[in-house]
Amino acid sequence: MNHLLREHAPITDRGWAVIDEEARGRLTPALAARKLVDFAGPYGWEHSATNLGRARVLADAPAEGVTAEQRRVLALAELYVPFSLARSELRDVDRGAEDADLGALDEAARRIATAENRAVFHGWRDGGITGIAEASVHDAIPLGEDCERYPRHVARAVQALLSAGVGGPYGLALGPEVYTHVLETTEHGGYPLFDHLREIIGGPLVWAPGVQGAVVLSQRGGDFLLEVGEDLSVGYDRHDAGAVELYLLESFTFRVATNDAAVALT
Repeated sequence: MNHLLREHAPITDRGWAVIDEEARGRLTPALAARKLVDFAGPYGWEHSATNLGRARVLADAPAEGVTAEQRRVLALAELYVPFSLARSELRDVDRGAEDADLGALDEAARRIATAENRAVFHGWRDGGITGIAEASVHDAIPLGEDCERYPRHVARAVQALLSAGVGGPYGLALGPEVYTHVLETTEHGGYPLFDHLREIIGGPLVWAPGVQGAVVLSQRGGDFLLEVGEDLSVGYDRHDAGAVELYLLESFTFRVATNDAAVALT
């Protein structure tokens, strides 16, 4: 028995396969941070902290003439999102239904992906995480309302990174509102804005729910690390005659190793 308690749920193997496939399908496009930062793990549910490679001097030691230091670690934080599925829909899944109502799972996936992205890019104080945008030493660049000026702003961000000695290629995380503006905009001459921005950064341009504005960041590696213990999983809580109560779960932490490798666009 593991901590997800899936074997206690009144869900068949086919039901679990459909649930897991639906969760994967909804999470994959929304997990923007994982497309742009270094990923380590998953290390399992028991993994509780990441080594920072540093230590702090302790004021008191157990004996006279002894110097004491304590290793510093960054504790992993856990995210849970509960959701409920009707048992009638799960029975239809077992009958072969392709249109079962799994909307509650879809919403849970949206919420947990948004939370992970927001923590990585904008920080999560209670979770001990400093985000990419708040850690950046570069001045934020206002995007403004004129979408046709976005290439100029993104080019300024790339120039700031180059001037700091941070090589590319670069990635661009776009909050949902900005992403929509980019997709809808065609520059003079009929050239799509999306393609122009991708040429400037030389790397991925990613839809990022949870991000405010946009962030340009280096893709050279080693600057940003997302470390995962338990990767996103569906667990069982309880059930009654009408519904099964489930949840999405993950444990993770994030750290910025280089604070001049990204620029926020507000």
